[in-house]
Amino acid sequence: MRRTEALKIITKVLRQPVDDVPPADLIYGRALAHIDSPTPNAPQPWAVQVDVLALKIAAQLPLADDSEQSPLARAEDAKRRRDLGGEIAALQQGHTDLTSAPWYPAQPGDLVHVHYEAGGEMAAFGETYLIAAGAHGFLTMQLLCHTLPDPEEAGGMVGCYAVDDDPDPLMELWFEAGPHRLTIVRDGRPVHLGGAR
Repeated sequence: MRRTEALKIITKVLRQPVDDVPPADLIYGRALAHIDSPTPNAPQPWAVQVDVLALKIAAQLPLADDSEQSPLARAEDAKRRRDLGGEIAALQQGHTDLTSAPWYPAQPGDLVHVHYEAGGEMAAFGETYLIAAGAHGFLTMQLLCHTLPDPEEAGGMVGCYAVDDDPDPLMELWFEAGPHRLTIVRDGRPVHLGGAR
């Protein structure tokens, strides 16, 4: 579930948790122990706007399965939760997952396919890159083809991961698109199937 969808659901439930009551804009709270037996030094009651509370709840939820998120998306989720340790851990884990893969590092001749899900009015599509030798012992990643149906739309939509003379051409693609969207083929055999379960 996307965070925006969760936020709408949480807001709706908080605003009107029971059908027979009018919708609320403000939620009031007090510790139960102080309601049952109030004391003079009891903590003050609190009140918060429904929208603000819903946003705080949604920001704390891990809404997507981590295997279906890019390392960068996991880090952004942690950042929204104000979890610096989680943000750093997500980035470190993404790096470790790539560099510890048995097929790593990329080699000239590798084919890398990235699949993009449909979104809004955009149909699902994919693009395929070729890893080739570059200058000074580095590698390049060249766009071979894409499956975007409308060539006019393709202008800024494809080829953004093509690189020249990069020591690690897969790093940006791995972190941004995510390993779950990648298929990597070496010598005619798939060595990484991101969408496989």
